Amino acid sequence: MFEDGQLYSPVSRGDDGEVQVHLAENHPGFADPDYRRRRNEIADAALRREPGGPVPTIDYTEEEHGIWRQVCAELGPQHARHASREYLAAKERLGLPTDRVPQLDEVTARLQPLTGFRYVSAPGLVELREFYGSLADAEFHSTQYLRHPSMPLYTPEPDIIHEVVGHANQLASPRFAALTRAAGTAVRRLETDEAVQLVADVFWFTLEFGVVREDGDLKAYGAGILSSYGELDEYARMEIRPLDLASMGTLNYDITSYQPVLFAADSLDQLEDVVGVFFTEVDDDRAAALHRSGLAAAGRV
Repeated sequence: MFEDGQLYSPVSRGDDGEVQVHLAENHPGFADPDYRRRRNEIADAALRREPGGPVPTIDYTEEEHGIWRQVCAELGPQHARHASREYLAAKERLGLPTDRVPQLDEVTARLQPLTGFRYVSAPGLVELREFYGSLADAEFHSTQYLRHPSMPLYTPEPDIIHEVVGHANQLASPRFAALTRAAGTAVRRLETDEAVQLVADVFWFTLEFGVVREDGDLKAYGAGILSSYGELDEYARMEIRPLDLASMGTLNYDITSYQPVLFAADSLDQLEDVVGVFFTEVDDDRAAALHRSGLAAAGRV
């Protein structure tokens, strides 16, 4: 999803009330005490938010604003070359600032009149059913921290750049917003964890890593591609397959590297006809059947 992966750092609160974000030893900020203190502060703010309460305002530093500016400057030309028309139009309508990090409340103020979506803060990983269930209510859980300044074009975990540049711009499209809500509604009605995971995997290969053909060219609409400088350089050279729900729902993939297999829609109409209808109609039995079919086709049963 990013230059090398998508791993949320665990967050804990000790008996003394102190919040700690547990960065992996290979994280760019692991040996930086100032960055670690900052991550702890931002996670603490999210954890202190009462359910339904106001989203915390983060007083971003000039260094953090500088990271946002640099990434936006690098991604802008990449978007112009590689993003789908639908994403580009939505991005223009949303009009996010490129010179500073926006507050999540500002993102909501711009996004909600367009498609109804609002942003709420999260310290890190949100449990699968909670995250998708909230999408059904047009609520998107977003982190608020930024990547380490030593590597502005790389992040080992989803930061606010991914959550906002990738997803908020995408969610400013009524078509992508409807698909996103439909995925959340599907998860709300599913009972088995296997079915929920299958929907999440289809979401991964579409709303996160989807590509679409436009006038003979392959364009990206997935938030994971469009928030990653590296993925935008590489996606067109990957193995491109046609939409296949059973395969998308069962394909093994590594979240710590570039995605070697992508699924292309022939058009957004086809994406809605195949994936949108799937999200709208899937139940536990249909999910189980697709899961069996995908495993059989891959020779894994």
